[in-house]
Amino acid sequence: PWNLEEGSSGSSAGSAAATVAGLVGFSIGSETLGSIVSPCTRTGASGLRPTFGRVSRYGAMALSWSMDKLGPICRSVEDCALVLDAIHGADGRDPTARTVPFDWDGEAGLEGIRVGFYRAAFEEEPEDEEDRARRRFDLRALEAVRALGVDPVPVELPSDLPTGALRIILSAEAGAAFDELTRSGEDDLLTRQDEDAWPNSFRRSRFIPAVEYVRANRIRTMLMDAVERSLEGVDVFVTPSYGGGVLLTTNLTGHPTVVVPSGFEEDGTPVSVSFVGGLWRDAEALAVAKAYQDATGFHERHPAPFR
Repeated sequence: PWNLEEGSSGSSAGSAAATVAGLVGFSIGSETLGSIVSPCTRTGASGLRPTFGRVSRYGAMALSWSMDKLGPICRSVEDCALVLDAIHGADGRDPTARTVPFDWDGEAGLEGIRVGFYRAAFEEEPEDEEDRARRRFDLRALEAVRALGVDPVPVELPSDLPTGALRIILSAEAGAAFDELTRSGEDDLLTRQDEDAWPNSFRRSRFIPAVEYVRANRIRTMLMDAVERSLEGVDVFVTPSYGGGVLLTTNLTGHPTVVVPSGFEEDGTPVSVSFVGGLWRDAEALAVAKAYQDATGFHERHPAPFR
């Protein structure tokens, strides 16, 4: 909505754009690998990708049964917390959904919450050119977190596992979810048919050996354990939304992430920062993100055509 000539990124693009434009009070997005974080970054929305299993996915289109999450996209972190409070918990229709207490108090402050920062993402030179250009926003965001009165400690995520190779889990499960489309030949009707488009991804998934899918999930379990050990000393850590492979890692492990605007580029394009919580620590991640948001006020800026 900031530039009507450009898209809003990700499969929840419409949800985020409509919310930031003020056309709806909030929306529900889905994320398998970035489809809440990416459109929220692009549009300046505030979004929550909850802990895997926090929100039932009943009625939503499946892409990857072990990675899909549903969460709120709003104009503020506090709205995200209010929406999550209404939709979280088991409903008997999604076997992965669990009822785990969500203790949210928007006035509670940060006392007792242990905060960290993802050292590699802040201190190592980004490989991607766009990430390098946005580095100044990331560093400013970290300083703003420090100014909240917390003393974020460095967090190291595991780097000794082949995390990138675990994408075949998504590919295999997506191929299974859309198997009927492929078998019927109706995938030929989809507009995009280039090498990286979904129809060809679904077709290629049939060549993924079952052995490799099982091996990938075993390594994924090791990754989950390793990340939990890395977070033993913190409840929440701040990170660039895309830096250091954090997006792939936390989508594989199911950790909750709150994404909020952290500034605007010269052309008015929003940029974001993310707050990742420990498993089921959605409330703590929201609390730190809200404190950051209250201190910076970037969420109060709205696109000119929709003010």
